[in-house]
Amino acid sequence: MLPRFVMSRFVMSLGLIAGLSPVAALAAERPVVVELFTSQGCSSCPPANAYLNELSKDRRDVLALAFHVTYWDRLGWKDPFSLPAATQRQDVYGHRFGDGSYTPEMVVDGAAGMVGSDRGEVGSAIENARRKGRTAASVSVTRNGEQVSIDVSSGSGNARVLLIGFDHEHTTAIARGENSGRTFIEANVVRSFRPVGQWSGAPLRVSEPFPEGQDVAVVLEAPDGQIVGASRLAGGSS
Repeated sequence: MLPRFVMSRFVMSLGLIAGLSPVAALAAERPVVVELFTSQGCSSCPPANAYLNELSKDRRDVLALAFHVTYWDRLGWKDPFSLPAATQRQDVYGHRFGDGSYTPEMVVDGAAGMVGSDRGEVGSAIENARRKGRTAASVSVTRNGEQVSIDVSSGSGNARVLLIGFDHEHTTAIARGENSGRTFIEANVVRSFRPVGQWSGAPLRVSEPFPEGQDVAVVLEAPDGQIVGASRLAGGSS
């Protein structure tokens, strides 16, 4: 039997959770989405890559994703994981934030962009998103053979449903360019990214082929570009 003071704190915690509004409860459950825009050809990127690796392994309340851009590919080393979709996504952020496209950049919950190696600024942005981030609906992702089922709950507002395929980890020996001779270990490398539906407040189920990549994440993106829902495949990709 639990000591009385422990039981009292447990009951108090349950009361606090029960007292949360539905939106606040959802915000407490969903991960903060951190997108790193990076390239294996960028000599300034390794510290940001290392930080994202740590976030991917140590923070279950963070969905950390590495988007490898294409604009470094012509400068001595073609990144095997570079995606035009990553470059396009960063370009949209660059126009919205007014800071253009650069590496390494981290975007937190679609709301703020900053230098990806600045742990203090990124960490503060993550904590701010945990406290104040918008959550419109809960999202769940399950696998059925070669299909992925996405369920979005009812809520308020509307959002694009984005399906993201990613690999858990890659080790790459860099043969040319600014990082020639180095070996990179990179986590949560995005391999595919595409919109698969539009959510408008009513419960929504979407079935899609399993995307390229070992694992799956789903993000809800509001019309203003901010993230308002997120989840990853239940139980991983197995």
